[in-house]
Amino acid sequence: MYLHQLPAMDSARISVLLEPFLDAALSPAQLDQVSTYIDLLLRWNARINLTAIRDPEQIVPRHFGESLFLARHLFPIPAKHAPSTPFAPSVKGGNTVTQSTPETTPARVIDLGSGAGFPALPIKIWAPEIHLTLIESNHKKAAFLREVVRSLTLTNVDVIPQRAETVLSRLARSHPEPAPPHTDLPSPCPSDRREESALAPPQRCVLPPADVVTFRAVEKFDKTLPLAASFLAPHGRLALLVSSAPQSSLRAIPSLQWRAVHIPQSHSRLLAIGEHRAKWNGSR
Repeated sequence: MYLHQLPAMDSARISVLLEPFLDAALSPAQLDQVSTYIDLLLRWNARINLTAIRDPEQIVPRHFGESLFLARHLFPIPAKHAPSTPFAPSVKGGNTVTQSTPETTPARVIDLGSGAGFPALPIKIWAPEIHLTLIESNHKKAAFLREVVRSLTLTNVDVIPQRAETVLSRLARSHPEPAPPHTDLPSPCPSDRREESALAPPQRCVLPPADVVTFRAVEKFDKTLPLAASFLAPHGRLALLVSSAPQSSLRAIPSLQWRAVHIPQSHSRLLAIGEHRAKWNGSR
């Protein structure tokens, strides 16, 4: 049977596979989004290398489970919507980031080296109110990310097909120097930006610093970590899905205080959350 003939994965089965990673079940609409995402991943994976894992029974826990585990720690369900036994905060990790409300500015999340979209797009499924920026230099993978965003009808998502170092040069600083009169300033990145031509110069736009920066399974971890920290707003935090091996590398960012949570169904995988020491000490 060809991949395009495979039926969509059953939502009930997806819910069962995700249960160990969540403190509250996904809604039927969210489960449908995950099912559609899996179908797109399998179809595109036949043409471009998005993931080495091809079995949906493994894709759900490894990719979606880990990503949603991260999401529910960063964006906990408000108390009125929480299950009877809500997740409790602790020094090992927990619901330490306030979820956006209609009265607050949506949290800005930047994901580096987005690849197949993990953990960023499941975070968006979990917390649709966030503003998400996906940075992926591979144009074919960037095209896949746009297709997922379109198919899942996600809003406030930017896909930037450039290297993170290039994007960083356009990051808006907290205290920028005043611009000379009549200066042609770059504009904010549109949320519906189309793929840039390889022959055309990159669109010049301002990227605000992020409340949360994520990355997962990147090469050259020691180089990517400080780069990711450079995208953070002063109050921001890093959220990483890592193996136990790179833990020592986290100390390379002395301004951040780290806490780690073991990921369910894994002996070596961790969720590491780093936030500025002043804020961490103030919340104690």
